[in-house]
Amino acid sequence: MDSNRHFNPLDRLIVGVDKALRVIGGVATSSRPNPAAHAADGQLDSAEQRHAAGLMRINHVGEVCAQALYDAQARFADSPAMQAQFAQAAREEEDHLAWTAQRLGELGSRPSLLNPLWYAGAYALGTVAARLGDGRSLGFVVETERQVEAHLNSHLEMLPAQDAKSRAIVEQMRVDEVAHGAAAQALGAVEVPVPAKLAMTAMAKVMTTAAYYL
Repeated sequence: MDSNRHFNPLDRLIVGVDKALRVIGGVATSSRPNPAAHAADGQLDSAEQRHAAGLMRINHVGEVCAQALYDAQARFADSPAMQAQFAQAAREEEDHLAWTAQRLGELGSRPSLLNPLWYAGAYALGTVAARLGDGRSLGFVVETERQVEAHLNSHLEMLPAQDAKSRAIVEQMRVDEVAHGAAAQALGAVEVPVPAKLAMTAMAKVMTTAAYYL
């Protein structure tokens, strides 16, 4: 249950701002062990290390966006059941946020400099989706997770073969994203219209291209 709904508007604002600052600042705690903990630390040359870091930065940005999306969808959901569903998904996604942040540090890199922009944009999208009703909001989750799964599959192909640590994280993320999409579908998701799907794809392309470098 999302206890935040018992807060007054000012309390909710403070909690929301605090969460946004923590996410943007890279403060995240995982509730599950990092899947990379027991993976071999393969040797990467400088080009491979930069490439792996770029891909993991994209994945970290995806998790920043996931926190914003789920927070907005939980806040504006119609029912307590939907609020609880989105809050639970956000807690699971925070594991991914922590894992990707740790891996970026290990690769000698950093999160995206544009994280405040990504968070704000994703929060706005989540708010719009929630305002359309629970069914359409869930449909937005299903489509988002479908596109995220496709990105993660492509990253498994693009990551250096010897980068077992990054690959272990991405593989677990892929499993979790599939489960989140299936859960949303089971709760009565309404399919997203084709124009909206195309717009989401275009926006994701912009984000992934910029996040690889910035």
